[in-house]
Amino acid sequence: MLPRRYLPPIPALMALEAVDRLGTASGAAKELSLTQGAISRALQSLEQLLGVPLLIRERQRLRLTPAGQDYVAEVRKALHLLASASITLRANPTGGSLNLAILPAFGMHWLAPRLARFAQTHPEVTVNLSTRLKPFDFATTQFDAAIHYGRQDWPGVHYLKLMDEEVLAVAAPGVPPLTKAVDILAQPLLQLDSRPGDWGRWLAHHGHPGLRPAGMMFDQFATLTQGAIHGMGLALIPTFLIQRELAEGRLVPVFGPPVRALGSYYLVWPDIPRPERAPLRSFRTWLAAETA
Repeated sequence: MLPRRYLPPIPALMALEAVDRLGTASGAAKELSLTQGAISRALQSLEQLLGVPLLIRERQRLRLTPAGQDYVAEVRKALHLLASASITLRANPTGGSLNLAILPAFGMHWLAPRLARFAQTHPEVTVNLSTRLKPFDFATTQFDAAIHYGRQDWPGVHYLKLMDEEVLAVAAPGVPPLTKAVDILAQPLLQLDSRPGDWGRWLAHHGHPGLRPAGMMFDQFATLTQGAIHGMGLALIPTFLIQRELAEGRLVPVFGPPVRALGSYYLVWPDIPRPERAPLRSFRTWLAAETA
């Protein structure tokens, strides 16, 4: 426990954060429903408590010192975490919530169809889902765990491998048959902007290393898949995402069987020295059984 003298009053921190955004004590007072004098006293007491000047007073404006700017950035994170904790508590007052960061395609096509089974076996756990496309610092968010695609390159976390990935070269029906892998170079190619080397790895797998063909970029598999369906070009798409499209004939393979992708899917959670929360333990155990 930190000494209490290092824990400033929340109203003073809120006053500092508001002044940083708004630039005046009057603006902060209006936003926080306080008087301008109350804001000024809160800021003065905060500076006295910390023993560091936080503000530069210029006529009617207030500007934070460089040290104050660094401090308020950390204060803003802490206030967001407190607010998030309160929202989580109100959403599930009996406890047992799990905040999970997911990848859109994996969450929609793999995880969502299975979550009903988790809810049936663990009705005490409320799962809250939010999208995150890249690794982040767990310490600055409300997330308990995340779905990660790639390698084991997320620092400071534990890993539970969920599945490997295979990608299939597909296109809309009517694309002329390809007799060899390099025939794709004469076709328009579609690719994910987070995986710009996929077509090069696919060609290397088929005996043509050293090539890195360009293609139209998409930020998510959902839009990339629709582009392929509407005849915009050839696409490399994970097989688990397009089972229905293949079965219904809206997409067809253009050359060869599925190819093992570079990455895998993992559940990751922070490696921190404190007891693990029961909702995360239940969810991880259930996922391990689902993927066994």
